[in-house]
Amino acid sequence: MRQPRAKYFNTTGPCSPLHHYILPPTQRLPQARELIEMDRYFVLHAPRQTGKTTMLRTLASELTAEGDMAALMFSCERAKSAGDDYAAAESLLLDSLREAAARSGWPKKLLPPDSWPQVTPGARFGSALSEWCRRCPRRVVLLLDEIDALQGNSMVSILSQLRHGHNARHEGQPFPASVVLCGLRDLRDYKVASGGEAGRSNPASPFNIVAKSLRLGDFTADDIAELYDQHTQQTGQEFTKDAVERVFELTQGQPWLVNALAHEVVFEMGVTGAVTAGQMEDAKERLIRARATHLDSVMARLHEPRVKRVMEPVVAGTFPHIDPAFSDDLSYVRDLGLIKQKPPLEVANPIYREVILRVLGDPSEQYVMADPRSFVLPDGRFDLPRLLEEFVVFWREHGEVLVRQEGYHEAACQIILMAFLHRLVNGGYLDREYAAGTKRLDVLVRWPYTSPEGERVMQREAMELKVWRAGENDPAPDGLAQLDRYLDRLTLSTGALVIFDRRPEAPPWQERGGFEQTTTPAGRQVTVLRV
Repeated sequence: MRQPRAKYFNTTGPCSPLHHYILPPTQRLPQARELIEMDRYFVLHAPRQTGKTTMLRTLASELTAEGDMAALMFSCERAKSAGDDYAAAESLLLDSLREAAARSGWPKKLLPPDSWPQVTPGARFGSALSEWCRRCPRRVVLLLDEIDALQGNSMVSILSQLRHGHNARHEGQPFPASVVLCGLRDLRDYKVASGGEAGRSNPASPFNIVAKSLRLGDFTADDIAELYDQHTQQTGQEFTKDAVERVFELTQGQPWLVNALAHEVVFEMGVTGAVTAGQMEDAKERLIRARATHLDSVMARLHEPRVKRVMEPVVAGTFPHIDPAFSDDLSYVRDLGLIKQKPPLEVANPIYREVILRVLGDPSEQYVMADPRSFVLPDGRFDLPRLLEEFVVFWREHGEVLVRQEGYHEAACQIILMAFLHRLVNGGYLDREYAAGTKRLDVLVRWPYTSPEGERVMQREAMELKVWRAGENDPAPDGLAQLDRYLDRLTLSTGALVIFDRRPEAPPWQERGGFEQTTTPAGRQVTVLRV
C-alpha cells in the first residue's frame, strides 16, 4: 500500500491540504460564508501571502459541494496587462473565468455557455455573467482574486458592470447571487479607483452595493501551535513551548513568516531534535540575511511616496504630518501589512522592523570598512565602547554626505548608525524598538560567547538613540529618563545614550563626537555620546 505523501511548511503560493501543513482556511473568516449565504457583495483584503487565495479556493469548493451554489474562484491577474483598455480587460477576465470553470470538474449544466453574448465592449463582462446565470440551475457565486490587477478605466468598467448587474437582480435579471472581490486593498481604495471618494457614500459609485469589507487576520499563538503540531504528528519532531512563543513574538502571526521560520529550521537547517526558541532565533537571522522573496516584495514598497510618508516618521520616532491625504496613505500601508492595524503607529512585527532598517541602511553600510573581528575582545565579549569610538570617526568622515543622500531624511541618523551596527555586530543579534511619536530608537545588542567556565553566555548592551532637532530643547534629560525605563525592562545596570545634533547651529562635523559619563535619574552610570 502506498504511503501518504509527506507534508511540508509552504512558503510559495497557495496551500494544498495534500501537500502542506494547513489550518482550516474557512474557519479563519467565518463571516465570509455568512455574507455569501445572504447574497451580499463584499471585499476581502489582506497583505500578500496571508492565505487569501487558499481561503477562496476552499470556500468555493465547500459551497459548490453543498449543492445549492456554483461558486467559482478565478484570478484577475492577467488583466493587469490591459491597463486602461477595458475591452481587453473584459476579454482576459472572461478567458480566466472560463478556464477556471473548465478545471473545476463541474457537470456541463453548471458550466458557462460555450460562447458569450456579442455586445458592446464595456458591457461584455456583465452580459456574460447574466447569460451564465440564466442557464445555470444553481445560484452563481463569483470570487475574484487579485482584483487589484485591474487598473484605471478597466477597474471602473468592471466594477460599474457589477453594480449594474447587482441592482438589476431586483428586476428579475439573472446575475451572480454574491460576488467577493479579493485583493490587497480595503474598500476605500476601490472606491477611489472606481471614481468615488474614500470617505463618502456616493449613489453613482460602483461600491454603494458592497455590504462589508473583511480583512483576513493573522494567526494567533494557538493557531501557530496547531499548525506546528501537524508536523509533530507526522514526524514526531516537537516544537517546544518556548519556540512557539518566540515565533509568535517575532512574527505576530504573519502566516508566511510563521511557515518560513519552521521551514528554515526543519528543512534548511536540518534540525532533527526538538526545535527550540534559540533555533527559531537563528532561523530568523537566516531569513533576514537571505532576504527571502516575500521580504523583498514587501520592502520594495518602502520608497513609494505614500508609503514613505507613513514609514519615515515611524523610523524617525516623530509625529507624522497629518493632512487630508494621510488617512488614505495610512490605510494603504496597513493593507500592505507593513504596520499594525491599530494604534500606536508602529511596524507590524519584529522581523519586518529588522528588515526595514537593513534595507534602508544598505547604501550606508557599503561605507563601513572596519573589520568586524577587531571588535571581539580576547575573552570573547563584544567591545561596544570601541565600536562607538569608531562610529565617531566614521560619522566625521562620512556623516554629512550620507545624511544628505538618505531618502528617509528625517530618519537618516538612526538609519546610518543601524547600518554601522549591521556591518560590525557580525555573529550577534540586534533588537530594535521604534514607533511614530516616541522620539527615540531603542537598540539591544545581544552577543553570544563562551565564558571562562565553558558555558554559552549572552552579553547584552543597550543604547538609546535621540535626535536634537531645530527649535527643540536638549533631548538629554528626556533621553536619560527613557534609557532608565528601557534598562529597567531589560534588567540591565548601564547603557549608552547617543544624541545626534541636527540643528543648524550644531558644531562643525569634524568637532562632533564627544563622550561623557553621567548618571540617570535612577542612579545608573551611563555613557552619553553627542554626534
